[in-house]
Amino acid sequence: TPIAIFGAMAGLSLARMMSDSYENNVYAQIGLVMLIGMAAKNAILIVEFAKLEMERGKPAFEAAMEAAHKRFRPILMTAFSFILGVVPLLVASGAGAEARKVMGMTVFSGMLVATMIGVLLVPAMYVAVERLRGGDKPDASDKPLADKGEP
Repeated sequence: TPIAIFGAMAGLSLARMMSDSYENNVYAQIGLVMLIGMAAKNAILIVEFAKLEMERGKPAFEAAMEAAHKRFRPILMTAFSFILGVVPLLVASGAGAEARKVMGMTVFSGMLVATMIGVLLVPAMYVAVERLRGGDKPDASDKPLADKGEP
């Protein structure tokens, strides 16, 4: 989620070059709360599936790659439906449009960056943490007796 916050702040900074109304106000903060939840959900999908694959006996790298591969499409579908869903906030007009534009820019840019970078970074971080934890390879004691060659 730090990547999502970075993307949101970068988007607000770039938009502020065009209009002074794009500032880090309460509407941007509300957008950050929404953004953190969505970005965390995407990371949880990958980590949960990778952990399941490791429990099935795969090493951390293979489990993370499999999780990223299998969860790539669902993550992109939810992320881009969210991103396209906030486009009306970006192009808002009328009363209260400035507030909606700030919130829209926050979640639009943050989710775009979090999705593009997070899909690559989360599996890499999962492997790094598993290696530091010492759980990179499946434990031999977890295999069934038939696989050990014992009666």
